[in-house]
Amino acid sequence: MSSVSQRQRADPGPAAASEESRLYTIGDLAAELGVTTRAIRFYESKGLIAPARRGVARAYSRRDRARLKLILRGKNLGFSLEAIAEYLKLYDADPAHITQTQMLLNGVEEAIKDLLTKRADLDRSLKELKDIRAQCVAHLQKEGGDLGCG
Repeated sequence: MSSVSQRQRADPGPAAASEESRLYTIGDLAAELGVTTRAIRFYESKGLIAPARRGVARAYSRRDRARLKLILRGKNLGFSLEAIAEYLKLYDADPAHITQTQMLLNGVEEAIKDLLTKRADLDRSLKELKDIRAQCVAHLQKEGGDLGCG
Protein backbone atom coordinates (compact mmCIF):
# COMPACT_ATOMS: atom_id res chain seq x y z
CA MET A 1 0.00 0.00 0.00
CA SER A 2 1.40 3.41 -0.86
CA SER A 3 2.08 6.04 1.77
CA VAL A 4 -0.46 8.34 0.09
CA SER A 5 -3.33 5.88 0.53
CA GLN A 6 -2.20 5.19 4.10
CA ARG A 7 -2.29 8.92 4.84
CA GLN A 8 -5.72 9.24 3.26
CA ARG A 9 -7.07 6.52 5.52
CA ALA A 10 -5.46 7.99 8.62
CA ASP A 11 -6.61 11.53 7.80
CA PRO A 12 -10.04 11.59 6.16
CA GLY A 13 -9.63 15.30 5.45
CA PRO A 14 -11.85 18.35 5.81
CA ALA A 15 -14.90 16.88 4.06
CA ALA A 16 -15.23 14.11 6.66
CA ALA A 17 -14.55 16.56 9.48
CA SER A 18 -17.30 18.86 8.25
CA GLU A 19 -19.69 15.90 8.00
CA GLU A 20 -18.80 14.97 11.60
CA SER A 21 -19.68 18.47 12.80
CA ARG A 22 -22.76 18.91 10.62
CA LEU A 23 -25.85 20.17 12.42
CA TYR A 24 -29.43 19.39 11.46
CA THR A 25 -32.60 21.37 12.02
CA ILE A 26 -35.65 19.74 13.50
CA GLY A 27 -37.30 20.04 10.09
CA ASP A 28 -34.35 18.30 8.40
CA LEU A 29 -34.60 15.33 10.77
CA ALA A 30 -38.38 15.16 10.62
CA ALA A 31 -38.34 15.05 6.82
CA GLU A 32 -35.47 12.57 6.63
CA LEU A 33 -36.88 10.18 9.20
CA GLY A 34 -40.57 10.52 8.32
CA VAL A 35 -41.72 11.77 11.72
CA THR A 36 -43.30 14.99 12.90
CA THR A 37 -41.38 17.75 14.60
CA ARG A 38 -43.76 17.23 17.51
CA ALA A 39 -42.55 13.63 17.88
CA ILE A 40 -38.94 14.79 17.94
CA ARG A 41 -39.75 17.40 20.60
CA PHE A 42 -41.54 14.69 22.59
CA TYR A 43 -38.41 12.50 22.59
CA GLU A 44 -36.42 15.55 23.65
CA SER A 45 -38.85 16.21 26.51
CA LYS A 46 -38.30 12.62 27.67
CA GLY A 47 -34.53 13.23 27.75
CA LEU A 48 -33.76 10.77 24.96
CA ILE A 49 -32.08 13.42 22.81
CA ALA A 50 -30.56 16.73 23.83
CA PRO A 51 -29.92 19.05 20.91
CA ALA A 52 -27.84 22.17 21.29
CA ARG A 53 -29.58 25.52 21.08
CA ARG A 54 -28.75 28.23 18.60
CA GLY A 55 -30.86 31.01 20.04
CA VAL A 56 -34.38 29.58 20.08
CA ALA A 57 -33.66 27.02 17.34
CA ARG A 58 -32.59 23.47 18.04
CA ALA A 59 -29.37 22.25 16.43
CA TYR A 60 -29.15 18.47 16.19
CA SER A 61 -25.75 16.77 15.89
CA ARG A 62 -24.92 13.51 14.15
CA ARG A 63 -25.12 11.90 17.60
CA ASP A 64 -28.66 13.24 18.09
CA ARG A 65 -29.59 11.98 14.63
CA ALA A 66 -28.19 8.52 15.38
CA ARG A 67 -29.98 8.40 18.74
CA LEU A 68 -33.24 9.44 17.08
CA LYS A 69 -32.85 6.64 14.53
CA LEU A 70 -32.34 4.16 17.39
CA ILE A 71 -35.41 5.52 19.19
CA LEU A 72 -37.59 5.18 16.10
CA ARG A 73 -36.30 1.70 15.34
CA GLY A 74 -36.95 0.63 18.92
CA LYS A 75 -40.48 2.04 18.82
CA ASN A 76 -41.16 0.32 15.48
CA LEU A 77 -40.06 -2.97 17.03
CA GLY A 78 -42.39 -2.48 19.99
CA PHE A 79 -39.91 -1.50 22.69
CA SER A 80 -41.10 0.87 25.41
CA LEU A 81 -39.58 4.32 25.79
CA GLU A 82 -38.21 3.20 29.15
CA ALA A 83 -36.37 0.28 27.54
CA ILE A 84 -35.08 2.54 24.78
CA ALA A 85 -33.89 5.11 27.34
CA GLU A 86 -32.02 2.39 29.25
CA TYR A 87 -30.45 1.14 26.02
CA LEU A 88 -29.29 4.65 25.12
CA LYS A 89 -27.91 5.20 28.63
CA LEU A 90 -25.88 1.99 28.34
CA TYR A 91 -24.65 3.03 24.91
CA ASP A 92 -23.02 6.09 26.44
CA ALA A 93 -21.67 4.29 29.53
CA ASP A 94 -20.19 1.12 28.00
CA PRO A 95 -17.65 1.74 25.21
CA ALA A 96 -17.46 -1.99 24.38
CA HIS A 97 -21.28 -2.17 24.28
CA ILE A 98 -21.32 -5.55 26.07
CA THR A 99 -24.05 -4.70 28.58
CA GLN A 100 -26.02 -2.85 25.92
CA THR A 101 -25.81 -5.77 23.52
CA GLN A 102 -26.89 -8.22 26.24
CA MET A 103 -29.83 -5.98 27.10
CA LEU A 104 -30.77 -5.73 23.44
CA LEU A 105 -30.51 -9.50 23.00
CA ASN A 106 -32.78 -10.06 26.02
CA GLY A 107 -35.29 -7.52 24.68
CA VAL A 108 -35.23 -9.06 21.22
CA GLU A 109 -35.73 -12.57 22.63
CA GLU A 110 -38.70 -11.33 24.68
CA ALA A 111 -40.18 -9.52 21.65
CA ILE A 112 -39.83 -12.65 19.51
CA LYS A 113 -41.52 -14.74 22.20
CA ASP A 114 -44.34 -12.17 22.46
CA LEU A 115 -44.85 -12.03 18.68
CA LEU A 116 -44.90 -15.83 18.41
CA THR A 117 -47.59 -15.93 21.09
CA LYS A 118 -49.58 -13.27 19.22
CA ARG A 119 -49.14 -15.21 15.98
CA ALA A 120 -50.50 -18.37 17.62
CA ASP A 121 -53.45 -16.38 18.98
CA LEU A 122 -54.11 -14.92 15.53
CA ASP A 123 -53.87 -18.34 13.88
CA ARG A 124 -56.39 -19.73 16.39
CA SER A 125 -58.76 -16.81 15.83
CA LEU A 126 -58.47 -17.11 12.04
CA LYS A 127 -59.20 -20.83 12.19
CA GLU A 128 -62.24 -20.24 14.36
CA LEU A 129 -63.54 -17.46 12.10
CA LYS A 130 -63.05 -19.62 9.01
CA ASP A 131 -64.94 -22.45 10.68
CA ILE A 132 -67.81 -20.08 11.52
CA ARG A 133 -67.77 -18.75 7.96
CA ALA A 134 -67.97 -22.30 6.56
CA GLN A 135 -70.90 -23.07 8.86
CA CYS A 136 -72.71 -19.88 7.76
CA VAL A 137 -72.12 -20.64 4.07
CA ALA A 138 -73.31 -24.22 4.50
CA HIS A 139 -76.43 -23.08 6.35
CA LEU A 140 -77.28 -20.44 3.74
CA GLN A 141 -76.71 -22.86 0.85
CA LYS A 142 -78.90 -25.45 2.56
CA GLU A 143 -81.67 -22.93 3.12
CA GLY A 144 -81.29 -21.34 -0.32
CA GLY A 145 -80.29 -17.98 1.07
CA ASP A 146 -78.07 -15.34 -0.48
CA LEU A 147 -74.45 -15.59 0.63
CA GLY A 148 -74.21 -11.78 0.55
CA CYS A 149 -70.44 -11.68 0.93
CA GLY A 150 -68.03 -9.86 -1.29
